[in-house]
Formats: sequence, structure tokens, C-alpha cells
Amino acid sequence: MSSSPTARSDGEWLQEWDPENEETWDKGLAWKTLSITTFSLFLAFVAWFLPSALIPKLNPLGYSFTTAQLYWMAAMPGLSAGLFRLLWMVLPPIMGTRKMVALTSLLLVFSTLGWGVRVQEPTAPYWELMALAFLAGIGGGAFSGFMPSTSYFFPKRMQGTALGLQAGLGNFGVSAVQLLTPYLIGFSALAFFGSTQSISMPGKPAQDVWYQNAAFIWIPLMVLAAILAWTMLKSVPIKANIKQQFDIFSNKDTWLMTLLYIMTFGTFSGLAAQFGLLMADLYGINNPEIVEGTGAAATVLIEGYAVPDVVKFVFLGPLVGAAARVVFAPLTDRMGGAIWTLVSGLGLIVSIAFTIPALTPDTTSAATLDAGFNQFLWGMLAIFLFTGIGNASTFKQMPMIFEKRQAGGVIGWTAAIAAFGPFFFGVGVTTFGPTVFYSFGIAWAVMCVAITWQRYARKGAPKPG
Repeated sequence: MSSSPTARSDGEWLQEWDPENEETWDKGLAWKTLSITTFSLFLAFVAWFLPSALIPKLNPLGYSFTTAQLYWMAAMPGLSAGLFRLLWMVLPPIMGTRKMVALTSLLLVFSTLGWGVRVQEPTAPYWELMALAFLAGIGGGAFSGFMPSTSYFFPKRMQGTALGLQAGLGNFGVSAVQLLTPYLIGFSALAFFGSTQSISMPGKPAQDVWYQNAAFIWIPLMVLAAILAWTMLKSVPIKANIKQQFDIFSNKDTWLMTLLYIMTFGTFSGLAAQFGLLMADLYGINNPEIVEGTGAAATVLIEGYAVPDVVKFVFLGPLVGAAARVVFAPLTDRMGGAIWTLVSGLGLIVSIAFTIPALTPDTTSAATLDAGFNQFLWGMLAIFLFTGIGNASTFKQMPMIFEKRQAGGVIGWTAAIAAFGPFFFGVGVTTFGPTVFYSFGIAWAVMCVAITWQRYARKGAPKPG
């Protein structure tokens, strides 16, 4: 037998592929697939979370949306991502890795281009920006197709590392778009297309910016990702139609792992999408007890308080969560995923409880506001840390609990449901308020810790992973 799998005559579909057979496994092809797909997934997360970097600045740019409208707009990519993931989760066996990754990369261009056009003038109707926010969810939907298809290329003993690297590096797209946006908008040299905008912060003079840069800069990379995928990737023949893939729903562990992944990635994605708005509403320009008026005419009501600029902090949470997913992925291969899911759940209980008092700002003085803001920021970063650990550990568990085809389907399904995180976080905060909604988060984490211990982590557990 040859040292690497042979391809069909069309050059795309592999005839033989068994990553568990070390003699025939083409390690180079597996890592090339991981690299290209991760590059595309990084850009998918950029497209998905680009609205979260722009929405907090829409009103300073001249729009006049209410707080509720902005929360709903920021929540929309989460709603659509969950719906798109239900579609993408069944695509790997049907389309194959090459077609799926290439076409998805091209689809990312549409919403990214739309946001770049519509931030230039405050003239877009609310429904149009909601439509662009909905299309941004395609970037989130890609995850449920990319991760299962990549899992086909690696043996079980390496899937914690491989999937942790892909998901973690892909998640860096969230922090990248939020970190780079405030810098990209300041470079007029990058503004080959479009107009100049003027933006003001409380107590600061208006400055010229080019918000279209934050969107347009990514489009050539999206086209490049599509070209690389189409010319360099192969597809593993996994025989399963849509009906056959739905047999995962008769497995009890599908539903339990869904609950655990909601705790981890649902929390990560929900916080990442709403972090900036929540910070602005509690400690920034959207809190009427702190700031009166808007733009250059705004007045800070608390003497000595420096209103935090959201864009300087909002990227930190996703960065910590993504880094934790990458760093802890190899540890899950060595120690098993279940023990780290347990750590994740316990850490979330403590960090959410630590954060809750800071969700009600004390506006009596600058000192109390500063103290509250610091507690809020460190608490949120701790939450992001433990979600990242759990994101890595759950994706180690699933390939160990399920057989290969089912594992791919469960990865896609759990990712689809957890992608609703930004939507439910936005709706939950708007409906119940931050304190009550965070209390629900503690209750959910307690439930997940109990499930993890009983089913997966304790000695003699039915499904150790």
C-alpha cells in the first residue's frame, strides 16, 4: 500500500483515508488542511464579529438608534450564526472540505463589504443594518462545517490539539477585528474607497476617521482564502446523507455535550459580541448617570472620572478566551477533556459571582466608579479565560465519546446551538438586566459541573473523555 492516500480522478476526493493507520496517514495533507481551513475560519470570525466592533460607534458616527435597537443589532449575528450552523453542520459529508471552505470564504465578502459601505454615512435604515448583521452570521455558521471536516483528517489521539488549534486561532479573529479596528480607521492612506467621517468622544475634539478601512482591509484576504482552499485542499469521503447524520439525536450524550458547550462557547461568543455595549452602558458613554449628551457636546457628570474608551478594552476578552483554547488544547490530549471541563465550570461559577456586584455601578464618586470598572474588567477577563479552557476540553471529549462520523455531527450540532450565545445574551441582558442574567449563568454552570462530574469526569464515569 502506498505511503499516502490516493485521490479520485477529479483530484478532489480521497479514495483511502484512515488517520488511525500511521503507515498510510498523510500527515502533511492533514496539517495543510488544518492551516488553510484555520486561516479561512479566522476570517470567518472577523466577518462574524465585525458588527460588534462597529455597532458601539454607530451613534457617534451620526446614527440615532436606541440602546435596545443597538443590543438587538449586536445580537442578530448570533441568531443567524446559530441558524447557519444548522445548515453548515451537514455540509462536510455532502460538499467535501474543498468546496465548502472555498465557497464559504467567498460568502464572507458580502456582509463585510456592506458594513464598509454603510458606516461612511449615517443614512442606512435600521432594517438594512439588521440585514447586514444577519449576513455576518455566515462567518459564525462556518465553524460547524469547518471543525467536523478537519476532524476527519486527524487521529483521535491528536484531535484535542488539532481542533483546539483551529478553533482557538479562528477565535483570534474576534479579538483581531476588535483590536485592529481603532487603528485601521485612523489611516487615511488605507482609505482608497469612500468618504471621511467625523467622530467625537466626551471631552475630546472631533477627529477624522475612515471606518470603512475596518471592513475593506479583510476582503482581499477572504478572496485569497477561497483561492487557497480551491487549489490546495482535498475532501475525505464520509458517506452520510442528511437523514443518516440525524442519528446523533438518539444519543443521550449529544444533548449533554450541547449543554456543556453552551456553557463554554455560548458564554464566550455572547460576551464577545456584547462586551463593548455592556461596558459602554455600565461605565461609559451610554450611562446617563455618568455622561450627559453625545459627541463633542457630552459632559462627564462625575468629577475626576475618566470615561473608558470601549475600543481600548473590548478586544481583551476574546483574546484571553482564544489564547486559553490554544494553550489548553494539548493539555486535554494529555489529561483528557472531562477534567478540564470540570475546571472550566467551577471557574465560571467563581468568576461570574465575582463580576455580578460590578454590574451595578456606584456613581457616587470617581473612586467608586474606577473600583467598579476594574472589578468588572477583571471579572469579565476571568470569565473569558474559563470559557476558553472549556471550549478546548469539550472538543477533546466529543471525538472520544462518539464514533468518527457521529463525532463530526455532534461537533457541528453543539457549535450551532452555542452560536446563539450573542443573541440570547443580548436578549437576556435587555429583558432581565445584567445582574439577573449573570445569575442565570451561575445556575447553568452549576448544572454543567454536576453533569460533567457524574457522566464524564469521576472515577468509573460512564463516558470518560
